[in-house]
Amino acid sequence: MLAPPPKGGKRGTMISRILNLFKGHPPDPLPEADARLALGALMVRFAKSAEDAETAAAGGIDTLLARMCALGPADAAKMRATCEKIEAEAPSTRKFALLIRETVSFEARIEALEALWHVMLAGGRPGDADQALIAQIREALGLSRADSDAAQQRAAPL
Repeated sequence: MLAPPPKGGKRGTMISRILNLFKGHPPDPLPEADARLALGALMVRFAKSAEDAETAAAGGIDTLLARMCALGPADAAKMRATCEKIEAEAPSTRKFALLIRETVSFEARIEALEALWHVMLAGGRPGDADQALIAQIREALGLSRADSDAAQQRAAPL
């Protein structure tokens, strides 16, 4: 499970640190709170581009963030709003996923892929465009088809 968000005024600093990643490739891994926001932003990006985005995003991301980060509903909604701001500033999906690959642990990337499968399956049967997008993200995250298949099996519609 990813760490809960820090309390206090650190949110602006985290957003700035994540957005600064898009300007260059830092050698150091992201702190866990920043990684959590970056992964949430990737979920937002995926939900926006899913064939049935309205269904996939309708509370599903909040539920996933609450589960992954041990948050209550209000804090999960606030976190999603922050992730939406990050997503709006993020580069292409492939570049964004590559950045995440370089800055978060293997376990966090697996957890992110499973969350993307949750979002996709929430909209019903995935279409070809959805499958192609998740394959692109999987490859950019440095994960295998076997990793994706296992994540899909663990993911259940919300």
